[in-house]
Amino acid sequence: MQRELALIMQRELQDPRLPVITSITRIKVADDLSMADVYVSIMGTPGQQTAGLNALMHSAGMMRSRLTKVLALRIAPYLRFHIDEQLKKEMAVLDLLHQVEAEREERDRQKQDPTEQQENS
Repeated sequence: MQRELALIMQRELQDPRLPVITSITRIKVADDLSMADVYVSIMGTPGQQTAGLNALMHSAGMMRSRLTKVLALRIAPYLRFHIDEQLKKEMAVLDLLHQVEAEREERDRQKQDPTEQQENS
């Protein structure tokens, strides 16, 4: 479902509100297949992300009918689109880890070269 939705978004959606760099990060489908929460990553400013999300919500019905045909489903789940906040959190954690690593490397370098510390003092 994720791959097919991505193809539909890429090939068939011509909405100018939808930035070029938009990807589906994950999909949660209800047990009864009635609903699918589609989490997306949209590159751009918060305003562009909101506009892109609105474009996806506006096209949800068309994408649902395309999924029905492509996946040979009798009824496709209703699609609800969300900005993937988890991805933002993961990126923030990765940035912090890189910062910690850079600080650790700087400390290690200073420990190895004590004359540099004396010169800087």
